[in-house]
Amino acid sequence: MDVSHRKRTLLKVIVLGDSGVGKTSLMNQYVYKKFSPQYKATIGADFVTKEIQLDDKLVTLQIWDTAGQERFHSLGAAFYRGADCCVLVYDVNIHKTFDTLNNWHDDFLKQVCLCTVFQASSFYVNDREAFPFVLLGNKVDVAGGKSRRVTEKKAREWCDSRGNIPYFETSAKEGYNVEEAFLCVAKIALQNEHELDIYFRGISETVSEAEQRSGCAC
Repeated sequence: MDVSHRKRTLLKVIVLGDSGVGKTSLMNQYVYKKFSPQYKATIGADFVTKEIQLDDKLVTLQIWDTAGQERFHSLGAAFYRGADCCVLVYDVNIHKTFDTLNNWHDDFLKQVCLCTVFQASSFYVNDREAFPFVLLGNKVDVAGGKSRRVTEKKAREWCDSRGNIPYFETSAKEGYNVEEAFLCVAKIALQNEHELDIYFRGISETVSEAEQRSGCAC
């Protein structure tokens, strides 16, 4: 099959955020429509998949859940390679989980392996902030919203400062805004994947030689 006509329908999504913000619960609510009040920390990484229809295309979302501690760095660049979108999650009731968003955002970009084929693309080199992110402010249901510590205004200001990142306030427990949030994730992930498809169609056969000269550790 001609590479120029090959279409990928598998989209890789990475979910990051502090431990306990509800990453696993959001994924389970979205994929299985289930919520468990019993908290169990994710060890290492795991993923779930869901097929959805976007316009006339059937898309499989592969959503990766990660441990919310520093040990996620040990997963290595291979874990992040091929990601089409990154979802950042914080707990609106715990300000610390919002304060660490800068670290999660910047560390993700550092972990993404930028090989020569990407370095020739201005989309990645000159504007790394353009990589698609979505921010979720979770647990808005807690105490009827009376215990929240991070306002929607402050969250949106942070998103604006990072290149107008889409923002959703969610409740994994009640399913509030979960479907809408991941639909947005799927759409911008597919858009990013299309950007890469368009670029890859213009890459010459000498790319592998250029990669060898670049010394990329991918």
